[in-house]
Amino acid sequence: MADDHVDDPTHVQEFFGARAADWDSRFPDDGPAYAAAVALLGLRGGDRVLDAGCGTGRALEPLRAAVGADGVVIGMDLTPGMLDAARAAGRGGSGALVLGDVARLPLRAGALDAVFAAGLIAHLPRPAENLRELARGVRPGGVLALFHPIGRAVLAARHGRTLGDDDLRAEPNLRPLLASSGWRTTSYTDRDDRFLVLAEREEG
Repeated sequence: MADDHVDDPTHVQEFFGARAADWDSRFPDDGPAYAAAVALLGLRGGDRVLDAGCGTGRALEPLRAAVGADGVVIGMDLTPGMLDAARAAGRGGSGALVLGDVARLPLRAGALDAVFAAGLIAHLPRPAENLRELARGVRPGGVLALFHPIGRAVLAARHGRTLGDDDLRAEPNLRPLLASSGWRTTSYTDRDDRFLVLAEREEG
């Protein structure tokens, strides 16, 4: 998606809406990668977790398994078609599907124990501000996971690009961005089969 469109919610909805129906069939082997990433969040029974920009809801089932019947799982996405695809895939039973913008969470401060965000950061219109909003929704000590089922280099090659120093997800850029937004990075992994950054919500 072109950078000049990233601040336009309508374009985001059109872009993903046009691809929602066959999204899972385009990436049919990603399920285990999502489950493996969720397992690294350290979720416990009864935890409250948001899948931010949930798409077709591929993380919802492992998130539900991690927090159990007493936990709360919310899948939030800006694109109605993605939520429709999640329901069609039967994932609505694993969590509440909410049409909404993660830049303006309809949640009280500290309501969540964790946020899982797959492929989200590249589509945030104002990353520092948007990450601060996610921090607002998470209790101190809670966890943020920024995930993609393939690493930066593989993803760039898929789109015919090369990695540059200005890549937001590069560790020298992402760590200070998270730090300025209320998060302390606890691990950074970027390999061909996984991009996963874990961060802890700081006090204050």
